[in-house]
Amino acid sequence: MIVQIDEQNGTAFRLKKGQQLKVISPEAEQVSDMVLFNAGDKREKLSSGKTLDFEESILISKGNHLWSNRSHKMMEILEDTNGRNDFLLAPCSPETFSILYDYQGYHPSCFENLYSHLEEFGIKPDEIPTAFNIFMNVQFDEKGKISVDPPLNKAGDYVLFEAKMDLIIGLTACSAEDSNNGSFKPIHYEIIN
Repeated sequence: MIVQIDEQNGTAFRLKKGQQLKVISPEAEQVSDMVLFNAGDKREKLSSGKTLDFEESILISKGNHLWSNRSHKMMEILEDTNGRNDFLLAPCSPETFSILYDYQGYHPSCFENLYSHLEEFGIKPDEIPTAFNIFMNVQFDEKGKISVDPPLNKAGDYVLFEAKMDLIIGLTACSAEDSNNGSFKPIHYEIIN
């Protein structure tokens, strides 16, 4: 069954070892932030640093694994029809919009959507790691200057993951204008047994 995450929103759920998670872009140019926790010990969580280190790449896609802070494989990427994801940038937060966007007042954020939905699993805001940013198109120049460019994903693109341990997952339809080329759309996901 395909489930929709409404624009600028999020969800959290369990995924058992061996189950697959398909994250789908029903429309073009929408990013989804994903964080992972070991369901048996939530102190073990997704690690950007370990993943980039052990996969020996900053471009994580089909055939790569997502690793934990304890150097265990959490997920394998089985399929990726878009081929461009980001694991450098943290989830957008209220500070993102005040510092980078010079935005005043309330703005929905992936950080809020992650911690508010993960709260039911006893996960606190300070425990949210750097997210795996599905479909996000982060580029950098020869001096290392980062830019967030429009996502390359088309309607129907997806990434298929397989859980390597029992997981608690936080997933969003990203709330940052730059990440989504200025507009916001839903994200779909499906759990496959």
